[in-house]
Amino acid sequence: MASDILSIADKKMKAVSEGLKTELATIRTGRASPALIEHLKVDYAGAPTPLNQIAGISAPEAKLLVIQPWDPGSLRDIEQAIMKSDLGLNPVNDGRLIRLSIPPLSEERRQELIKVVHRRLEERRVGVRNIRRDAVEEVKKAEKNKEMSQNDSRRVQEQLQKLTDNYILVAEKIAQEKEKELTSV
Repeated sequence: MASDILSIADKKMKAVSEGLKTELATIRTGRASPALIEHLKVDYAGAPTPLNQIAGISAPEAKLLVIQPWDPGSLRDIEQAIMKSDLGLNPVNDGRLIRLSIPPLSEERRQELIKVVHRRLEERRVGVRNIRRDAVEEVKKAEKNKEMSQNDSRRVQEQLQKLTDNYILVAEKIAQEKEKELTSV
């Protein structure tokens, strides 16, 4: 019983903190990265489709992304999706592929993005704490139903707190790396 609660909480907390890394990859830095645009939704054939499912995305240079759609007819839709996004990028369409030049970030924009990183980190902290709260409720319910002793309950709650602290630290390290990436010119 106790090990089930701990393993489920561990898996959920890991997913929350690892999800932060994926989410922060979409925040633009001064370098070109396909992760920046690959999940951008494009209205393709009447359905919102992630860009990486309808085109190849590469970064041949540090400040350039190249998008080569598998269907040349989708160039216009991809171009519009990029312009509608809040990335602040201007696509250049040459009829076969789209080039995105990644301009350097202004200091003001860097500060805005750092605030976004902190906001997303706090959302992940709250998510991890909510998982802990739910697991502790399960432990208390098991103790009340005499499925677990009081000592076991206390021990499991301490382990849940250690898990929580660990995954919050992992998320903070991920956010610090992204912040470092944003502040380096």
